[in-house]
Amino acid sequence: MRLILPNPVALSLPFAPKYPETTNLIIAHIKEAVQIWRLHLLVCLRYYRLPMPPHDLPPPPPWIIPNFVLRVEDLSHPGASIFFDCVKPKEALKLAVEASYTWLYTPLTAPTHVKTITLVLRPFDGVAYTCGTHEMKEINFSLDWIKSSEARARDEILGVLVHEVVHCYQYNGNDTCPGGLIEGVADFVRLHAGLAPPHWRRRAEGKWDAGYDATAYFLDWIEERCGEGTIRKLNGSMKDSIYTVELFEKVTGESVSSLYALYCEHLKQTG
Repeated sequence: MRLILPNPVALSLPFAPKYPETTNLIIAHIKEAVQIWRLHLLVCLRYYRLPMPPHDLPPPPPWIIPNFVLRVEDLSHPGASIFFDCVKPKEALKLAVEASYTWLYTPLTAPTHVKTITLVLRPFDGVAYTCGTHEMKEINFSLDWIKSSEARARDEILGVLVHEVVHCYQYNGNDTCPGGLIEGVADFVRLHAGLAPPHWRRRAEGKWDAGYDATAYFLDWIEERCGEGTIRKLNGSMKDSIYTVELFEKVTGESVSSLYALYCEHLKQTG
């Protein structure tokens, strides 16, 4: 900020020609008063309005990264070779944890209960699922799926890991949150991590909590409409509370049914 202040020397004093010494003394006092006032104003502006320099702020606490364990049940499976050719397991899991923290928490609110995440690569029908205890999580990832996704294996592997790691950390209203919202939040994080697969699309059909990409894009629209951090707040509201549909209204100021109607109308208008 630049302060434009009057020049005391330029002040018109009617008695200046007759009393030059008195005039000079008055001007000197005015200069001093203006300098003091300027300094006082700058101090007040700095104290009340201007941010402190970065080095004066304590650094945010670091993300707590759990221990990672990898188990491969069939090294001869072609999906295993594709996996190791495309990603480094430790870095891939760390990326997934940081994505979950970034879009669902802050450094001060990130949960620290997960001590170990075990990634199990094995053949089975389906894609992946997460199980385990409060502290020990296990992600099972299908080698068959990895093989079938060979054309875009790296992005698919990272995207699935982000989705499953979210399940290790997200709040679920003490197991009362509907499955569609749980899966939608996981894909919301995957979407914001830049790992959405090419077949995902926004659609104005079905229910808002259909899950996965359908709900993820709806949550993304809410984030854009209500401001960054809205879904973080929604997740946080389910930490110690039983889930009710009214949580949306508490977080956004609008009911989820109204929001979904507006979302569908928006998609119809924008094509």
